[in-house]
Amino acid sequence: MLLTIAGSSCSGKTTAARACASIDGLVVHDFDEIGVPSGADRQWRHRSTEEWIRRVLRYQSDGVDVLLTGQSPLGEVLASPSATALTGIAACLLDVDDEVRLRRLDERDPGKWSPAEKRAFLGWARWLRGHAHDPRHLPEAITDGWEPMRWDRWIGWTGADPRWAVRVIDTTGRTREQTAADIRHWVADARAEFASGRLGLAGDWATTPVPSG
Repeated sequence: MLLTIAGSSCSGKTTAARACASIDGLVVHDFDEIGVPSGADRQWRHRSTEEWIRRVLRYQSDGVDVLLTGQSPLGEVLASPSATALTGIAACLLDVDDEVRLRRLDERDPGKWSPAEKRAFLGWARWLRGHAHDPRHLPEAITDGWEPMRWDRWIGWTGADPRWAVRVIDTTGRTREQTAADIRHWVADARAEFASGRLGLAGDWATTPVPSG
């Protein structure tokens, strides 16, 4: 199965990867490992999400789960052409308070980001929060991109649909150890739901929702 962790810059995705690197039967990858070209745009992200899913399918054939950290929200993952071949999908959003994000950006990349670029990071973070709770939140922010994407798989869903389940982990005020524990718990919960048949994004999820409750 694919366990996907999204988050705007400086949410704590590196901590997520380190927290899960030793979990049995799980490999951890960062989206940008495949290389980020100059001028990478939404279409590049869509194509690259599909490339990653195809890589996950190779792991899946060997009985290995994959945790992938990056920028791709759940809606992009579900719309990727090969997503329905995955045995299961679990999604998490790593978030942090805007002021903390700005401080982390300055500490990580002193002087690199302009005020406009910083506002873009914050805007993406706010959109990700809305998307995590409700697929109806400004879907046009992602749906204009790579033509093969299958947005029809989830356009029309509501936040109450049991398939739309995104665990939000807020790292504000949390130590790295606490955040790591939160992430490991999410991985364990997602695997348990999959094993028991309660994971919403498993089986024929694109056409048949699981019963709520």
